[in-house]
Amino acid sequence: MINFWRQFVLPVLLLCCLGLQAQKKKDYTPLVNPFIGTGGHGHTYPGAVVPFGMVQLSPDTRLEGWDGASGYHYADTIVYGFSHTHLSGVGISDYCDILFMPTTGEPQFLNTQYRSGFSKKNEVATPGYYKTFLDKYGIQAELTATTRVGVHRYQYPSGTAQANIIIDLKHRDQVLDSWIEVINDHEIRGFRKSKSWADDQHVYFYAKFNKPFKTHGIALNDALQNGQKKVEGKNVKAFLQFDNPGEVIAKVSISAVSVDGALKNLDAEVPDFDFKRVQKAAKTTWINALAKIEVEGGSAATLPQPQTTDAYGYPRRRPNVAKQSPVDYAKQKQTIFYTALYHTMLAPNIYNDVDGQYRGMDGQVHKADGFDYYTVFSLWDTFRAEHPLFTLIDKKRTLDFIKSFLAMYDQGKTLPVWPLASWETFCMVGNHSIPVIVDAYSKGVTDFDAAKALEAMKATVNRNQFGLDSYLKNGVVLADDEHESVSKTLDYAYDDWCIAQMAKMLKMDNDYAEYIKRAQYWKNIYDTRSGFVNARTNGGWYAPFKPTDVNNNFTEGNAWQYTFLVPQDVEGLAAKMGGRQAFENKLDSLFTTTDKLTGRQQDDITGLIGQYAHGNEPSHHIAYLYNFSDNPYKTQLYLSKIMNRLYSNAPDGLAGNEDCGQMSAWYVMSALGFYNIAPGQQQFMIGLPQFDKAVINLENGKKFTVLNTGAGMGRDNIYLQGMNLSKHPYNKLFLNYDDIANGGEFEVFTGRLQNKLFLDELVTPTSHITDNPIVSNPVFSTSAKTFNAPFALSMSVEEGAKIYYTLDGSTPSVSSTQYVNPITIAATTTVKTIAVKNGVSSFVNAGTFYKSRSDIKLTVKNYLPGYAASGNNALIDGLHGTTNWRLGNWQGFQEHDLEAVVDLESIKSVKSVSLGTLQDTRAWIVFPKSVDFFVSDDGKNFKLVSTQATKVPIDNLEIQLQKFTAELNVKARYIKVVAHQFGPLPAWHESAGKPSYIFADEITIE
Repeated sequence: MINFWRQFVLPVLLLCCLGLQAQKKKDYTPLVNPFIGTGGHGHTYPGAVVPFGMVQLSPDTRLEGWDGASGYHYADTIVYGFSHTHLSGVGISDYCDILFMPTTGEPQFLNTQYRSGFSKKNEVATPGYYKTFLDKYGIQAELTATTRVGVHRYQYPSGTAQANIIIDLKHRDQVLDSWIEVINDHEIRGFRKSKSWADDQHVYFYAKFNKPFKTHGIALNDALQNGQKKVEGKNVKAFLQFDNPGEVIAKVSISAVSVDGALKNLDAEVPDFDFKRVQKAAKTTWINALAKIEVEGGSAATLPQPQTTDAYGYPRRRPNVAKQSPVDYAKQKQTIFYTALYHTMLAPNIYNDVDGQYRGMDGQVHKADGFDYYTVFSLWDTFRAEHPLFTLIDKKRTLDFIKSFLAMYDQGKTLPVWPLASWETFCMVGNHSIPVIVDAYSKGVTDFDAAKALEAMKATVNRNQFGLDSYLKNGVVLADDEHESVSKTLDYAYDDWCIAQMAKMLKMDNDYAEYIKRAQYWKNIYDTRSGFVNARTNGGWYAPFKPTDVNNNFTEGNAWQYTFLVPQDVEGLAAKMGGRQAFENKLDSLFTTTDKLTGRQQDDITGLIGQYAHGNEPSHHIAYLYNFSDNPYKTQLYLSKIMNRLYSNAPDGLAGNEDCGQMSAWYVMSALGFYNIAPGQQQFMIGLPQFDKAVINLENGKKFTVLNTGAGMGRDNIYLQGMNLSKHPYNKLFLNYDDIANGGEFEVFTGRLQNKLFLDELVTPTSHITDNPIVSNPVFSTSAKTFNAPFALSMSVEEGAKIYYTLDGSTPSVSSTQYVNPITIAATTTVKTIAVKNGVSSFVNAGTFYKSRSDIKLTVKNYLPGYAASGNNALIDGLHGTTNWRLGNWQGFQEHDLEAVVDLESIKSVKSVSLGTLQDTRAWIVFPKSVDFFVSDDGKNFKLVSTQATKVPIDNLEIQLQKFTAELNVKARYIKVVAHQFGPLPAWHESAGKPSYIFADEITIE
């Protein structure tokens, strides 16, 4: 009897208990609105997916353009079909692989023929499920998914004799190879190899159908190949035709490895055709995932602005809460929260098959042993909030991420930057898998080879790529060597700080000493005169400088936003600015300035409050920096503005690209009331909890509860009045990680008045570097590379340092001439300097100043201020641009032809004239259609003597130079050069119709 009890009764009771426990998880899926972010510039998709799934089965409504990056935009009313892979919130198009489209009638293969209209009122999207109605065919289409399988359910009109499924492998990006094979009347399989953002992406698929298709056809180049069961090529499509099928269910699995891998995935995850079972399982998975954080209540109205709606009838940015009950508004806030939490779990994506096999970064097949291998890491974005969130609520998956990083290192000898499928895109700047690893390790995720991870980090940041060689040589990425030099310097310095923390945890003292020095290199781009970071060029500061300028010294930003990107040394930055009050004043100016963005157009810089840009990630930590000031209540002030104005329950409810979860993760963390401004550090900045109660269900079985009974007061000006941690008064502006990980209760008291007594007692967080201080590089008074008349060159340096210099090209030392007074530069000269303080030397700062020709003059029209190079004489300064046009040596022209007149000051013999130009078609820069060369003796009457046409077509996508040369052999005083614009970009270009640019440098006369 006892054995029977142990063997049968106890297990049953245990299962029942576990089942009851699982049932107790509250279902938050009704609070998820997958359409948030599908409008505006959010770039999300509404389709069926499970957390971190390999398959993202979603409708494709837009094939081109920036706002078509995910394949879907809420404004669209045409659907091309349903493909099995999608990217969430990125800024570059890719994926949308293996398109299925149900149709009726005679099968069509052109997407303009088989596409259908659909109505928004018939669209339904919930976690793991999507439904729409195809108006053209009268077909209801439903989608659901498992991790590696997409399941379609199509309901055809009764009596349909020609009920088709079109399969289009040419859909979207460039196909390198593909094939489709019919196995029998229930099964097909195929392969697609494509090139887009990822240059070499492999997708195999296997599909099974619940009913036999009566006939089929495979097309090559849109022509049916009669009787063939397998067809291969770059434009392969197929149709399957059913006879009055009513309901057809198709289950489609994918693999990056093989069709056998796809079949294994299919049979393992969806062994039957029970659509409802798969849908229910997907929902259950989402219920369990979303229940990791449970919130109640929510903040009420904050802005007394009138109701406005977007083009779709949804509230713009925020509803008119004056017309809503507190309960309704709380539900809106909870919907924003749970949709944000949902979005954080759409990427990264599992990439290995059920047997562990995956295609690695070397293009070879590998096997993940004891972990899941992932891809789609938007690390420049997600290291900031999404990965710290995962470190709190999903340590197992975080460990798999790190093991994936180390596998990528084994395959490519560098840690990932932005891996997509089995391709490293190297998109964005920095090496931000490093803070993900370090932050996780510092917070208890340690079951990986930490020594190998440190080795990988050092190898990654010491390679000669993306300006790292300039950074290591100069203590700063020079604008002369690399574009986006300011952003890269700041990101590299933060990554180095993370490496220093890892070395410290592993007791690697020498590594710590080296990298804590490198973590201070941000000081070499901080201009104390302007109070902003600025690019270093030719020994001086980039000029002309405007902090509002968006230019090639920054990555999707400007000096306003990047000046505060020193999370590893906030107190050092404040000291550079002149102290805590000056630091606070600078923050105030960021948020309150009325200055508008200047410089080039950058669509990513959105969600502006002053010059704070919440729509792009470099700003995401800035509001929390007030915690380092004497008025930390401003953190709560601006967090309220951001959360209430820039997030809403609407298609355009995100301020910018979702970026694989970061935009949403910021909201999740901030709504909980704390944020890690420097992952790798234990402190979470305290902000302003948005809910009456939030419970984080930790993986160790403990709960961390955040209470804010004042969350519903409903104003921007809500301030902290007091705090309790585990029932005890708390006066720190930060929570330590252990405070959260050990469970407990954090209660904040908020109100509309400031509690000065409470504020005066608050303990400020720490962020400073005191070990191994560096000496900042000296700076020249000018960065101009050319001059006409002798000039005085002065030098500056941090207080207490001495400058030593040479003028003969040799490396300076303390034995060189000490700088006392400005030096006169009268001929072409290379100046090299160092700064020395307390026996510590800076890096060498160098510049070369070229004496310009004085026998010619130039008049040029129409060049763009944002692409001015060195200004009016850029085309005759003797300096030639390279294929890296972002370094700023090229002069740009748009919509107007280039027209330049060179005055030789007297009639001279001219053998030839040439104009140097550049083409980078992807960046809209196109060689002139032709260049005309004129001569004149009086500067008024010009004679055309030569026309040179381009030799390179616009569809040649290689970045290259072309020199237009005219053999003149004439005498003249004036030479006019006119370069003719190509005009609007062609139809095949992703920015078709936009005006192209001419980039020129230099005019050479012999």
